[in-house]
Amino acid sequence: MKRIVCFGPGPRFKGGIANYNTALAKAFDKLADTQVHIVSWTQQYPAIIPRDFIDRSSKSDFLEGTDIQVTYLTNYNRPGSWKKTYEFIRDLKPDQVIFQWAIALQGLPMGKIARRLKQHPEIEVIFDVHVLVQKEASVLDKFFTSYGLKYADTYIAHAYTTVNELKATLPHFEFVVNEDGTRANGETRTIIKLYHPVYDLFSPNSNLDIKKLKAEMGLRQYVFLFFGFIRKYKGLHHVIPAFAKALEHRKDISLLIVGESFWNTLDQTKWTTRIKNVLFGLAKKIFLRKSDDERNYHPLALIDELGIAEYTEVINKFVPNEEVHRYFQVSDCILTYYLTATPSGVESLAYNFELPVLATRVGHFPESIQEGYNGYLAEAEDIDSMAAQMLRFIDQPIPNEQVAKVAASMSWKNYAEAILA
Repeated sequence: MKRIVCFGPGPRFKGGIANYNTALAKAFDKLADTQVHIVSWTQQYPAIIPRDFIDRSSKSDFLEGTDIQVTYLTNYNRPGSWKKTYEFIRDLKPDQVIFQWAIALQGLPMGKIARRLKQHPEIEVIFDVHVLVQKEASVLDKFFTSYGLKYADTYIAHAYTTVNELKATLPHFEFVVNEDGTRANGETRTIIKLYHPVYDLFSPNSNLDIKKLKAEMGLRQYVFLFFGFIRKYKGLHHVIPAFAKALEHRKDISLLIVGESFWNTLDQTKWTTRIKNVLFGLAKKIFLRKSDDERNYHPLALIDELGIAEYTEVINKFVPNEEVHRYFQVSDCILTYYLTATPSGVESLAYNFELPVLATRVGHFPESIQEGYNGYLAEAEDIDSMAAQMLRFIDQPIPNEQVAKVAASMSWKNYAEAILA
């Protein structure tokens, strides 16, 4: 019996990392002779961050029908809980502990937990690295990143760009890199270069009347979808002008924007929120470049400024899990015109629904997108190029069957088996 602990946000949290951690645990649970436990945060970040990270709208249970245990234990703001987390995991007697790494800020508590687990040679400490070079760069990031990651035996990267970043971040370590999960000997660390698996948490609804739903939403023949949290690095301030340019050439297109504004989840009239905003603002002034402070990022205002509201549908809220399929099923492709990119949960979701991806030529996208096969690439920061790829997609459509073939090679089963190798 292989005992596995997946450390990261549990299914009660919003966001891609929570979905990812849950999907990974389910993949292990489906394999023979495994026992899987999710050990989760109760609070993932410092209490001064003015944002609600809990999913308060979804009703579906992703873990229904599994044997997975979930324990919510680790509080970022209570260091005593870090030690309790170590002790809890140690007492589970796991063979492997897999940490989900996506933000440097969590490096201190995760590093403390990993350092203690490293004292047990029978436990393999693994870091599944989603983002290494932060999209918002703090002066503390380098310290938190090197401290948090240095106690791992094995690393998982979803792109070769991340492999290279790992080597640069931990220059004193010797690494071997492979794609099959073979572990190095001695003090050499292993990097397993895999991929972002295609989500199987969400499924198309075969009974959905797509034509009727499109009519109800006021969508035209061709629908471009922007999905997920509205963050500056995701480039919605480029997507909207690019769509406006595409509208100059044809009027049978719609832009569907579905996602919650990242820094607008709390009641701004509450005194607790106002205090958090003040404290968080002070912290950002000290540790973050002014250009990276996105609390005043409001790209949706561009819709009215450009006069394209008639062609745009906006769902500016967190979408419950059970409603996600609706927006992908009415769309023809997804737009990921990001400023910077690491393997993306949104891209994975698109493949789950066999949707092609239009992306910028940044980060891992040139690795994951085969031009003309499962998507098209635009030049970063180039509105004309982005608009051209949108029009190209309509003139040279990509068969869904081709996207399905790409998705088939990115299964959770293969991913989980490589980790257990």
